[in-house]
Amino acid sequence: MTINHSEITSSARRVLIHVDGKPIEAWEGQTVAAALWSAGRRQLRRTSRFEQPRGLFCGMGVCFDCLMQINGRPNVQACRIEVEDAMDVRTQQGPGTWGEAS
Repeated sequence: MTINHSEITSSARRVLIHVDGKPIEAWEGQTVAAALWSAGRRQLRRTSRFEQPRGLFCGMGVCFDCLMQINGRPNVQACRIEVEDAMDVRTQQGPGTWGEAS
């Protein structure tokens, strides 16, 4: 069976997510991490101890490097969550904090 990627893309709906207050277009069914990678965004969080930048590493939920604050919830793996229209995504600083989605 051959997959026609143009058919998949043409049937997907575009959605708008907000990342640190800035709008980013994504495709329905795409993970948050994939949407950010496609938009050129490489840094997803900073570590607790040394504030080192982290981004997408394994892409399948094993490494926890892609933790972000999504819709007010900290420590969400961006590689495992599909985008939703109007989703609020924020760069996580350290262990993250619970907050209101804007």
